[in-house]
Amino acid sequence: MYEIYPANKKVEKLLNNLIKTRKDVVEKLKRLKENPRRALDAHPLHGGLEGKWSCWLGLNLRIIYIIDDANKRIEIEAAGTHKIY
Repeated sequence: MYEIYPANKKVEKLLNNLIKTRKDVVEKLKRLKENPRRALDAHPLHGGLEGKWSCWLGLNLRIIYIIDDANKRIEIEAAGTHKIY
């Protein structure tokens, strides 16, 4: 199972707020840790974001992340609406 790490303080604060206010996000992050390439309609990004992944956490909330298989880490770089990058 992978561990989730926020890339910066802004992402960390947003994730903490989501975890406190939305129980569905907690379950979705758990699923993501189990399979970061298939859970939650995860898909690789292209163009300037090549090498990064994206998935939906519900409503208009998505995250962009990098998968580090060697260290079993998911580094979340951004979270928000579709236009977060």
